[in-house]
Amino acid sequence: MNQNFEQSIVFGNDGALIRHRVLRNTYWLLALSMVPTILGAWLGVVLNFSLFPGRPGMSFIVFMVVAFGFMFAIEKTKESAIGVAVLLGFTFFMGLMLSRLISYTLGYSNGGTLIMTAFGGTAAILAVMATIATTSKRDFSGMGKWLFVGLMVIVVASIANIFFQIPALYLTVSVIAIGIFSAYILYDVQQVINGGETNYISATLRIYLDVYNIFVNLLSLLGIFGGNRD
Repeated sequence: MNQNFEQSIVFGNDGALIRHRVLRNTYWLLALSMVPTILGAWLGVVLNFSLFPGRPGMSFIVFMVVAFGFMFAIEKTKESAIGVAVLLGFTFFMGLMLSRLISYTLGYSNGGTLIMTAFGGTAAILAVMATIATTSKRDFSGMGKWLFVGLMVIVVASIANIFFQIPALYLTVSVIAIGIFSAYILYDVQQVINGGETNYISATLRIYLDVYNIFVNLLSLLGIFGGNRD
């Protein structure tokens, strides 16, 4: 009995070490993924990049096809170093897609300040949610299904607003999206901590998308309420 008890301690410690390593690698890869994102955004601004100008519906469809293609490829290659390269390629693409919002924001006289404020706010949300997920004894796994429902509502509302262009709906979706993706950080980080996610590439992809969506929606709101065209 003592031998079994000792073995359980060893296996438990090994499991904790593995989870810690996955979380550490996830944070490192998440930080690295910001480099191609920034590069893609910068290049998009310089080249005035835009998918199908004047055709938002077509742009959205192409974006979704390419994005899901990347995510499918990441999941297929996540057990090898190729998965890291594909993930970084995806983050470059996401940076490129971000460039239109960045360009629009830079049109404000305080655009640079708005971008840095959105970046700082996103970083603060990530730090707070990751800390709660790491230190809290509460199990947040039950949030998964409700967060998914909220995500579907956001997607449907966003698609509808491409055609209806209702400002109030856009604002509502942006606020809800910040809340949903902030909660997703809590959920996704704890999945790693509890062993629900054991691949750091998959974990990075999930948390990256959380952070990306928070930044986009926060920057949009800051531009609407704090942008100065003077």
